[in-house]
Amino acid sequence: MRKALAAVAGLSIAALALAGCSSSNGDNGNSGDNGGSDDASEVEVFTWWASGSEKTGLDALVKVFGEQYPDTKFVNAAVAGGAGSNAKNALASRLKANNPPDSFQAHAGAELTDYIEAEKIEDLSSFYEENGLNDVFPSTLIDRLTVDGKIYSVPSNIHRANVVWVNSDLLTKAGIDPKTAPADIDAWLADMKKLKDAGVETPLSVATDWTQVQLFENVLLADLGAEGYQGLWDGSTKFDDAKVTKAIDDYTKLLSYANTDGTGQDWPVATDMVIDGTAAYNVMGDWALAEFDAKGKTYGTDYTTWPTPGTEGTFDFLADSFTLPVGAPHAGGAKNWLKTISSADGQKAFNLAKGSIPARTDADSADYPEYQQGAMASFAEDTVVSSLAHGAAVKVSWLNDITSAIGQFVSTKDGAVLQDALVQAQTKGLGN
Repeated sequence: MRKALAAVAGLSIAALALAGCSSSNGDNGNSGDNGGSDDASEVEVFTWWASGSEKTGLDALVKVFGEQYPDTKFVNAAVAGGAGSNAKNALASRLKANNPPDSFQAHAGAELTDYIEAEKIEDLSSFYEENGLNDVFPSTLIDRLTVDGKIYSVPSNIHRANVVWVNSDLLTKAGIDPKTAPADIDAWLADMKKLKDAGVETPLSVATDWTQVQLFENVLLADLGAEGYQGLWDGSTKFDDAKVTKAIDDYTKLLSYANTDGTGQDWPVATDMVIDGTAAYNVMGDWALAEFDAKGKTYGTDYTTWPTPGTEGTFDFLADSFTLPVGAPHAGGAKNWLKTISSADGQKAFNLAKGSIPARTDADSADYPEYQQGAMASFAEDTVVSSLAHGAAVKVSWLNDITSAIGQFVSTKDGAVLQDALVQAQTKGLGN
């Protein structure tokens, strides 16, 4: 699953609210779970899943949709390029012009805040009630979807962000057991030194800006623990905390073992470095599973996974979800689409292709391969926290500030400047 940060797009969406471009200002404005029309003749679905394993997942979902709603034409409005930023920029322009697609992809959680404040998406609470979704989605998910008592999107899956993808052969040759995770970041760094000493030039692979933010959020989670990490987003943990200082130091050390050409490369480049044996480790969400499958790699033999060292017992959550925009020209088609993505058959087909796990609690884990069975058990049993890099923890403007600070840090390695920028971003993000 390609995760899009898209700072420019985030600013564009925020500008919708600032400019007063609410649903009441255009001919397409409607409210009350309606969209613009109940026309179900077609549905235009807007995503950034335009290629690779992501498109494979979308195609699987579209196949089920065609079987369930043969009279509703599916119109694929996927926008390629820019690691998702092109799609978000195009979407922002369409929403500002009151020319929405019938449904669009967004990350569940705080990323939706700007759309909600700009009155660009419908409240889907009654849709949940009518289709029994409150009974089949877990409370940990419902809580993260709910804003001021209302729900604005329907998840197609659940992804995990604190996963390390491991090249088994490289570790074995360096005298490291690939199936045993290091206890913490310090132990992981010691293993990276062993790999480096054994001739592995790039123990850790990274790619574009959001992958660097995701790595940092994993270090924060490892060094602060679940409670401390979650406190960063409500202010109960401050970014000038000594544990954040340690996390920045650990992050600096991890980057010293990483490739330096990642910025500008999309996530599959970093994941493929583990697949082809160029790198030993890659911290990536479990959308990477589809990439390993596509390259013919066998889980448990060619590669393995474990939670990022120090985060065992924690599930770093994100989810792809879909909306009903205000003024959707084919709201009936959009509702059919939302029914498919939330259905048992739709979620099974999509998640088997995507590497993620179903949002529904009535899914049978026996239908899924080994990695996904483990992820399903973890989500049910472990402490669930919201991903920073993938829109679940904070609104877009705050995430953009952190992304900018991380981008500068990757170039300068000035930890004090980074920590000061994070303090400022928290103050601004919390409105203090």
